[in-house]
Amino acid sequence: MALDRRAVVAELLRDPGDTPGGELLVVTGLGSSTYDAGAAGDRPENFYLWGAMGGAAMIGLGLAIAQPTRRVLVITGDGEALMGMGALSTIAAKRLPNLAIVVLDNAQFGETGHQASHTGLGTDLAAVAAGCGWANSCTVTAWEDIPALRARVRQEAVFAVVKISAAEVPRFLPIRDGARLTARFRDALGLPVD
Repeated sequence: MALDRRAVVAELLRDPGDTPGGELLVVTGLGSSTYDAGAAGDRPENFYLWGAMGGAAMIGLGLAIAQPTRRVLVITGDGEALMGMGALSTIAAKRLPNLAIVVLDNAQFGETGHQASHTGLGTDLAAVAAGCGWANSCTVTAWEDIPALRARVRQEAVFAVVKISAAEVPRFLPIRDGARLTARFRDALGLPVD
């Protein structure tokens, strides 16, 4: 049975301050991953992408390079991961120990009408990541494995696909103003805000 995505994200983001180097830095992809991260607790260390479909993993890569002492977690959906699939090779080649990616896979393009995505048609994103050079890639289908995944994303470079239910849950819309989000995030990192 597919997992409840809101519960999965809430567990992954529980106690974000218990990571080495300070608060867990979170980059979310377009759509439900943003709604779920916001619902788990909107905070300055969350960077929500509202219109950069396919870009979450690469923004996570840049952030992990720029902040090597901080843990970076990208949470995105299967549609976005498919759109930015070439990024998996680049990220794997960099072998950054502080970057983890979690793909919430409902086998649908939820933001555009719930059409079947390629993961519902046979594409295995964990296998693709492994083929790109990710040393630690996995697929999670049982709730009992989510606490262990929570620990892994705080300690190692892991690419994880979590099979979630396609059920709709109420949207939680965090800040949508890109300039405000950027300034808030930069301030949380202790960087000058223009």
